[in-house]
Amino acid sequence: MSYGIYIGRNHSADGHAWLAGYGDEPSSHWLEIAPRETHAPGSQIEVGVSPSADLPGQRSTIPQVAQTFRHLRVSYSYYLGVPAPITNGGLNEHGVAVRDIWSTSRKELIEMTPPDQRGPNYSDLARLVLERARTAREGVDLIAALIAEHGYSCYGGNSHIIADPDEAWVVIEFSGAQKLWVAERLGPDSIRASRPGYIRTIPDKPDDDFLFPEHFISFAIDQGWYDPAQGPFDVNAIYGDGKGRWDGVAWIEEEMRQRASRPEKIGVHDVVFAIATERLTGDTAGYGQVVPLVHPSHDALRVMWHAPVGPVTAPLVPVFMGMTEIPLEYGIHRYLTTGESARFLDERHSERDGDTVSHVAQGAEVTHSAFAVQKRLMHLAFQMQDPLLHEIHAHWRRLEVGLEAELPEVLRSAEILLEQGEDHLARRLLTVQSSLWLQNALQDAMCLADAAEMRVRNCGALNLSLHPMKPDQVW
Repeated sequence: MSYGIYIGRNHSADGHAWLAGYGDEPSSHWLEIAPRETHAPGSQIEVGVSPSADLPGQRSTIPQVAQTFRHLRVSYSYYLGVPAPITNGGLNEHGVAVRDIWSTSRKELIEMTPPDQRGPNYSDLARLVLERARTAREGVDLIAALIAEHGYSCYGGNSHIIADPDEAWVVIEFSGAQKLWVAERLGPDSIRASRPGYIRTIPDKPDDDFLFPEHFISFAIDQGWYDPAQGPFDVNAIYGDGKGRWDGVAWIEEEMRQRASRPEKIGVHDVVFAIATERLTGDTAGYGQVVPLVHPSHDALRVMWHAPVGPVTAPLVPVFMGMTEIPLEYGIHRYLTTGESARFLDERHSERDGDTVSHVAQGAEVTHSAFAVQKRLMHLAFQMQDPLLHEIHAHWRRLEVGLEAELPEVLRSAEILLEQGEDHLARRLLTVQSSLWLQNALQDAMCLADAAEMRVRNCGALNLSLHPMKPDQVW
């Protein structure tokens, strides 16, 4: 389902907006840097879903652009048959951040979806915005143009929050192959959570705050789903699930508004709370991201705070746009990676049986998987919530306080190097520093997990039933 939250700059202690969230998927997750790339004229890329997806479709191609932008993202290997690798978004070199969040379409629209649906899927749209958009509004216009020209492939409907330092947009894409989408602008006074993504009433025609295609309202009238005499067009009621804001969304939006009303307003640790609280975050959260929406003096200095699993029991650590590589421990491993159970780190069957060689490099596989280590720690904490969950949660929040204190000097050091034309040294500094933070956090997690397992075992608290233990959640 996934979850995202946007906080406008007027609510921020630092004077800038925030975008945070996580993805809800069962498979492996890994952090990666996608470099800026140049593509030959006439290049094509493959998009959409396959005939084996939960809502089947046909893969198709669309034109590639001449140049794609550098970005940070988390990828994963499975969701409802959507072809891997999949992404819910991240941050690009121009300061555009994206979060993908499920948003179901009404039953009749899902039933209209043809078995040969074509066009970009939700992951394609998130990736294409990161690769091509210089502003949030450009991201909205890109999604609109792609759907109009190529269609949209879905598993029941979806949404995106697209944000830059100046504004954000909620964009909802609907099932049914009718090329229906709608977007709402979020500004400096906005606090908006999506789970699922929602938009309520819209005007009769597009304006500065609401965008949608020409047939958006007339299609609902033709279907008998909307009568203009009944009042404003309520997108959620007419095209969505009709539930409005879910309980968790209402709770966290109100919690953030209360925090914003304090003299100190909202800081990074309040944003971390919004995606790390056990009321909202558990095993389904495959990772965590927090993006401060700023325009630094150099694009290499853009920051994304990253957690390898749900941050309820994991730390968020700064990673930089200017990094040249990600530690192998935070990259792809075979643990929970779809298809790896049928592959070997051995080529003897490759000629006879085709896809039998692992897609993970042998050198990477021998490193500890940060994703697997942190999942182990999460489920130890969930089996003894008092006191383990609270102790581990508090440990990581203290670590983040230390990272917040160190971050300005690291950024300033890299900035000085960049201003002196020492681009290579600046990127090396950012890579070494973030890698050190990530590796130290991983070592902490391994030690915490070993100690936690002994405590859980000695207390006779290992849960050997098939009913997982977890905190009570609002969702």
